[in-house]
Amino acid sequence: MCNNHKNMTTTRVLSVPSAKASFEKTTIERRELRPHDILIDIKFSGICHSDIHSAFGEWGGGIFPMVPGHEIAGVVEAVGTEVTKYVVGDRVGVGCFVDSCGECEYCLSGEEQYCTKGVVNTYNGLDYDGNPTYGGYSQKIVVTEGFVVRIPDGLDLDMASPLLCAGITTFSPLKHWNTGPGKKVAIVGMGGLGHVAIQFAHAMGAEVTVLSRSNNKREEALKFGADHYFATSDPATFTELAGRFDLILNTVSANLDVDAYLSLLRIDGTLVNVGAPAEPDKYHVFSLIMGRRSIAGSLVGGIRETQEMLDFAAEHGIAPMIEVISADQVEESYERVLKSDVRYRFVIDISTL
Repeated sequence: MCNNHKNMTTTRVLSVPSAKASFEKTTIERRELRPHDILIDIKFSGICHSDIHSAFGEWGGGIFPMVPGHEIAGVVEAVGTEVTKYVVGDRVGVGCFVDSCGECEYCLSGEEQYCTKGVVNTYNGLDYDGNPTYGGYSQKIVVTEGFVVRIPDGLDLDMASPLLCAGITTFSPLKHWNTGPGKKVAIVGMGGLGHVAIQFAHAMGAEVTVLSRSNNKREEALKFGADHYFATSDPATFTELAGRFDLILNTVSANLDVDAYLSLLRIDGTLVNVGAPAEPDKYHVFSLIMGRRSIAGSLVGGIRETQEMLDFAAEHGIAPMIEVISADQVEESYERVLKSDVRYRFVIDISTL
């Protein structure tokens, strides 16, 4: 923490004192503004499944007390003396990280998420001074301007919030693997990530197929822009779709029959994972060899690509389906996420904190 307390900002937060503990309303201090810092008055903070993994201590090494939240949408309240990109009143967002070294090859190419020094996570991380980071379940946050994105006027702040994780997590791989006209893309799972991925893939011009366990989300998938919908619980699906797709984007966090999904790829097709199951996946190498197929993974995108994603979403009318909740409903919402009882992202109205 910095030594000069008089210019620090005290803010109300929702924090968990230890793994799986109940949330508490408390206060923390945000650092005083450095020359390139921005103080953001947070309006909405999305709930991501990774918030739950972290707050429950399921990914190990949790830093408690913890203030989760990396889908932050708000308004600039104050700026440091050397800030050039934003002014007070601008609509802005903060995603999954708040700093990087700025010097390695990945930072210099706009892919800060792969920083070789280690990117600084928005919460449950340590900044380069060794201080814990606290996230968006908070009224205010201080972030260096290089890690803040502008929310276009065409996007409501509550809708924009989940795009800062769910949006960029799906947009980045779709773009990287050249989704566009003439490409056949399958989206596995139609939850918080999948329902956004459908919209992006459709807007990019691909032929989009949704693969979901049952048929109960068929109508919604078609409204989001899917061309086809198949239930993976039906064994005939894997026979009918064999060798069809250029790209399969797997958004689910459960273990799949990887060989079965690889069989759906064309020659040179790729299965890209953005969902992360707790247990290792298994597959036969022949599933790759016989079709020159690939298995890949993708993190979120860098700051430049996150801005591109937001602008693309505004231009094409892409928005997550959300349920806005109060700060008092977060624990209940966590339980509902674990039961898949949400269409499709919870967003906290921070004015209720």
